Amino acid sequence: MTVTETETTTGTGADTCAGPPQRDRRPDGADKYTISEVVALTGLTAHTLRWYERIGLMPHIDRSHTGQRRYSNRDLDWLALVGKLRLTGMPVADMVRYAELVRAGDHTYTERFELLQRTREDVLSRIAELQGTLAVLDRKIDFYADAGRALASERAR
Repeated sequence: MTVTETETTTGTGADTCAGPPQRDRRPDGADKYTISEVVALTGLTAHTLRWYERIGLMPHIDRSHTGQRRYSNRDLDWLALVGKLRLTGMPVADMVRYAELVRAGDHTYTERFELLQRTREDVLSRIAELQGTLAVLDRKIDFYADAGRALASERAR
């Protein structure tokens, strides 16, 4: 991820996609997490983390002198964004493409924008569909609640 990808309009350098800072994080510079620590922090499996790296969804992960993966706060921020993208239903291929675009640099802003805009439109469409489904469920629940009250009233007579 480029520096500009994580900067806010105020220039603080904070990642606006990752949400509020997590309290279990180490300060920058001392933020070298093992894969098992990242598993505990994110809820992802070690297999998933390795797979993300293998398919190009994760940027280069640093390694210790013994070859163990060492994740940074920036990696945790990226994983948080990937988690949000997964929740949108974005296909893995699109997530990998987005990661490639981020790594390619600022000249890909337009393509990133378009990819995220399409995803947003898909999410809004799914939300509308779910709201319609919720309305049907609410009508059925109201029907059964009314029917239950009517039966209870009839039995009380």
